[in-house]
Amino acid sequence: MGVEAHATNERVTGRRWTVRLDPVGRGRADVRVSCSRPACAAQVLPSAAAGRTAAIGHLKAHLRAGPAPRPSAQCACRAEECHTHIRPAGPRERPVPWRCGGAVVLAVITDREGRWWQVMECCSRCAAAHPTAKVVATAPAAEAAARSDGFRADAAAPTAHRGTTTPGGTATPSGPAATTPTFSAAGPHFSHSATATAAGTAVPQQASAPRSDHRSDPRSAPRSARPPRRRPPRGRIAQRLVPHDLRPVALRDELTELGELFRAYQARTEPDLAMLADLHARKAEAFHAWAEATADTGLRLDARRAEQAAATARLQHLHRIGQAPDGEGPAVARLLTAPAQWNHARSVLAHVAENAPLPGAEARLLVVMVTLRTAQSGVGNLVGQDIKGLPLHDPQHLVEQLVESGWLGISGTVEELIASRPENPTRITVPSLTPDEDDPGPFTFGRKLRPKLSGWAQRVVGDKKLRKGKTEADVRLLALALATGSDGEGRLGPGGEGIGVDTLSSWCAVDPGDLPALVDRLTAADWLAEADVTDTLLTGRLTERVLPLGCPLT
Repeated sequence: MGVEAHATNERVTGRRWTVRLDPVGRGRADVRVSCSRPACAAQVLPSAAAGRTAAIGHLKAHLRAGPAPRPSAQCACRAEECHTHIRPAGPRERPVPWRCGGAVVLAVITDREGRWWQVMECCSRCAAAHPTAKVVATAPAAEAAARSDGFRADAAAPTAHRGTTTPGGTATPSGPAATTPTFSAAGPHFSHSATATAAGTAVPQQASAPRSDHRSDPRSAPRSARPPRRRPPRGRIAQRLVPHDLRPVALRDELTELGELFRAYQARTEPDLAMLADLHARKAEAFHAWAEATADTGLRLDARRAEQAAATARLQHLHRIGQAPDGEGPAVARLLTAPAQWNHARSVLAHVAENAPLPGAEARLLVVMVTLRTAQSGVGNLVGQDIKGLPLHDPQHLVEQLVESGWLGISGTVEELIASRPENPTRITVPSLTPDEDDPGPFTFGRKLRPKLSGWAQRVVGDKKLRKGKTEADVRLLALALATGSDGEGRLGPGGEGIGVDTLSSWCAVDPGDLPALVDRLTAADWLAEADVTDTLLTGRLTERVLPLGCPLT
């Protein structure tokens, strides 16, 4: 025991230090870069980007100036009895700090947000257990093997000397010491167990001859002489462990590799949506095969979710690089981005068309804008500019009519509403939109979507060329209808077949005979192209300029 304790003390604890990036104070942009080494003073930088650059430069300077990893150093994390990375092989075995596995390396570990960087002198097995670890230097293999094996031979010497002594003076192990292996200098040995054998291991034999023939049976050989049975490492993917006996082997290897690739992707500093889409596609295919092999319904559901994730990531990638999903043209960066949002916009316009309290295009336009302000809870805020910015001939009289009809309620007078400013808005209510226990209201979208829909309608109605052309309320109502009645390429109607004239005239609150004049106004404002009005249909397409405001038919 004295030799073992002495040898362990010769192994120095691995080095470890940390470079941190911390905010100086709340609400401030400057950051503080600090190093855990005593000789390094903290430094204040004006921004997080500058601080991150300085922190990485400081870390690299330490790595360039510092010594290489020492083969005799014990693992830094294992020295603190870290049980996360290396576990004992047996329930009663308590490994010593220096017995981890692999060569000693110098590894850099960082968090995903880039707030700290830690340099650690540890074994290569512990470095591999960290998903963000990057090995920057490795101890010389020959020197590490010689020191490691020399220590093991010295530590095993007292046990071997407990045997009997032959007349020639040779020590012969006996009893329990006969099964204790002595390690040669053939190479480093991983610390799987105290009785493990490997290439280059010499196992002492009994001095006396076997008493019976059954000793020649391999099953009766000493336990230390048998090669250890090892299970292949188990992979992990999507919080699932890959069974070591999964067949075919190619599927098991594919699942294990995919788990490692997903963990490596999560450690990236910048996203790569094309790579993520490919990973999800491979995961979907592998999970389908896994489900077929095990008849697991949960795996089939995971495979379908992976297919959906792959499609979503690929679509996001195409939008990011400015291409259409089919790769034939540029994508449209729409103000409302999802089909659910487009359908909600159409539901608001349909509700107003069916429940407008007053006739006429001007009243219809004002009701649309007020409905979008109060759609989620029946309550909202309004200022004078919201009403005066609309093409209304007498906005005050129109608001008074809505109040008298009971459709709109305001806090104060109509004059105060018209004169109100953004710093002092007027509270308004629409009783028909206020939900209660029996009636949840006509709309199902949430609180966050309401301002998006309101902003979209404001952009359509307040389009710059429509304002410069001094278009009336009926023209802007027609613009709203066409924005929600075109397909993804801007063609009017389902499949580009056109929109019914009666439907448009009813929505815009105008006679069908007045519709061609409204179409001409939109064409002059560069809103419509190739427009053609017949007795029954309006065909054409939205111009490239207004495609971002469209809500494509799905």
